[in-house]
Amino acid sequence: MTSNTRNPIGLLITGGTLDKDYNELSGNLEFSKTHLPVLMDQANMTLAVQPEVLMLKDSLEMTIEDRQHILNACLASPCQRLVITHGTDTMAETAEYLLNSPLAQSKTIVLTGAMRPFQLGQSDAAFNIGSALMASQLASNGIYIAMNGELFNASEVQKNRQDGVFERLT
Repeated sequence: MTSNTRNPIGLLITGGTLDKDYNELSGNLEFSKTHLPVLMDQANMTLAVQPEVLMLKDSLEMTIEDRQHILNACLASPCQRLVITHGTDTMAETAEYLLNSPLAQSKTIVLTGAMRPFQLGQSDAAFNIGSALMASQLASNGIYIAMNGELFNASEVQKNRQDGVFERLT
């Protein structure tokens, strides 16, 4: 994705709304491929990233085995800083799962996603990915969620489904 390989950031792709496409025949949103290479190319990004597609899955269908696969990928990655793309419906649950691993907390891991598919336009995907990549470079070790222009600690965030935003727990 980029020729700059100094201190790369691991980019673990799991699917979610960000990567969904509209199937004109069925009328459904579904997965065909990740849109992260196009998104980063459009951003003229020079940051070194090591992308890995773990799965392309709606987060409502994510299982404990999927979360363990994400955790294992985080621990196996040579990168100290990681961004995970994830569906927003269960992003907080996956962040909490990662938070329960002391080894995962020894890295900087930022989860992010989108409320609207990148492919359909008018998406928050590029902004959220950019925010997560920047946060992963500046935050100390720990598990975070970057959404809506904010960085949340994994233990202090929830999705407000009514307003379609992430917010701090009160």
